[in-house]
Amino acid sequence: MPTNSRRHRRKTKIPDAELAKDRDHVPSALERIRQAARKDRKQRFTSLLHHVYDVDRLRAAYLATKRDAAAGIDGETWQHYGENLEANLQDLSARLARGAYQAKPVRRTYIPKADGRLRPLGVPTLEDKIVQRAVAEVCGAIYETDFLGFSYGFRPGRSPHQALDALTVGITRTKVNWVLDADIRDFFGTLDHEWLVKFVEHRIGDRRVVRLIQKWLNAGVLEDGKRVRSEVGTVQGGSISPVLANIYLHYVLDLWAQRWRKKHARGDVVIVRFCDDFVVGFEHREEAERFLTDLRERLAKFGLGLHPDKTRLIEFGRFADKSRRARGDGKPESFNFLGFTHICGKTRQGTFTVLRQTMRKRWQAKLQAVRTELKRRLHVSIPVVGAYLRAVITGHNRYYGVPMNGPALAAFRLAIARTWLWALRHRSQRSRMPWTRFAKFVKRWLPQPLICHPYPGQRLAVFTQGKSRMR
Repeated sequence: MPTNSRRHRRKTKIPDAELAKDRDHVPSALERIRQAARKDRKQRFTSLLHHVYDVDRLRAAYLATKRDAAAGIDGETWQHYGENLEANLQDLSARLARGAYQAKPVRRTYIPKADGRLRPLGVPTLEDKIVQRAVAEVCGAIYETDFLGFSYGFRPGRSPHQALDALTVGITRTKVNWVLDADIRDFFGTLDHEWLVKFVEHRIGDRRVVRLIQKWLNAGVLEDGKRVRSEVGTVQGGSISPVLANIYLHYVLDLWAQRWRKKHARGDVVIVRFCDDFVVGFEHREEAERFLTDLRERLAKFGLGLHPDKTRLIEFGRFADKSRRARGDGKPESFNFLGFTHICGKTRQGTFTVLRQTMRKRWQAKLQAVRTELKRRLHVSIPVVGAYLRAVITGHNRYYGVPMNGPALAAFRLAIARTWLWALRHRSQRSRMPWTRFAKFVKRWLPQPLICHPYPGQRLAVFTQGKSRMR
């Protein structure tokens, strides 16, 4: 039985020799850019567009695009575009080379957030996705050599769990006593286009590539039949948005925070950032308060601000419990980061550790989504529903299966089981599904809690290989 990739190659008539060329040619070009960027941190690259409109790179970008993703405003799908792939890519390459390529507005859509609000997302057209991915790869080859070690969001070879590990190890192995849990308010909606272009031009001197980025920034959003443009913000959903976000925050926040730490801090300071969500740990409270004041001024200079409800300075660390109890303040406060609630805890040996538990809002939001889906599938066969719930729990375990979070995983599985039982008992008025019979379905379809991730220090040691986790 031929695989999907083989069927697609046969359908789009992509010979094996071309795919081999694709594998060999694309990485070598990016590697040359990467080496040049690493060799000279001040070099501006003035000839990059030919790497973008290279047909091999565009083909690789097309094949890396999600095949079942929603279509943009032109309705073009991955499958339909691939029916005449080579001709389409040649035409796209030619338009890019002569400057005739035009970015189209993105289609606005909304997805629910854990707090019940809706997050606006943009759906670019397929060709915009392809070109954005190609530009993102070229820009990434340059800027990945510049980005600092404590930046983890949307970077190759980095993941949310590595950011979580770095934060946990930083808090447990240094003298952190205070934690600033910060969140930039509506970052993607307030990012200033003029400042962003200036930051991009620090390294990219090819005006044709800069104009491509400006085209996407100025394309606007199509919502309710109306095209809306803005001089601030970049639409979430495109391949280029994470790269632009990291470039913006690299100059606005990362480099500034690194200088601030070297110039003003006398005690330990730990920084971990994942896109616009970041946590900073301090040894001394006065330094934490000064950092927060300076941070507000720094962000305001570039049109950004901290979210008032999601930004807090709390006492947290190995000595927080003892200090707060001595003052009669009770247990240390907790904070949320990347889907986990971080709590001051202790190991079985009585030593301090950071206990990470699934955020209650995330837990409840997922459970509500499952309940809604089970209502829709009320009369679907048990094996089909069971396979769906198995995938839900498996995905939940893979993300939230960190050490010492087993009780939360077990509670989630039990809640899913009870929700499924509720749905089965509502299939008809005569349904009387007893728990004894239902327990067989639970055992068959709902996986047991599984700790999928190692302890933070173990994985971080492999990831950093003895180097600083916060270069």
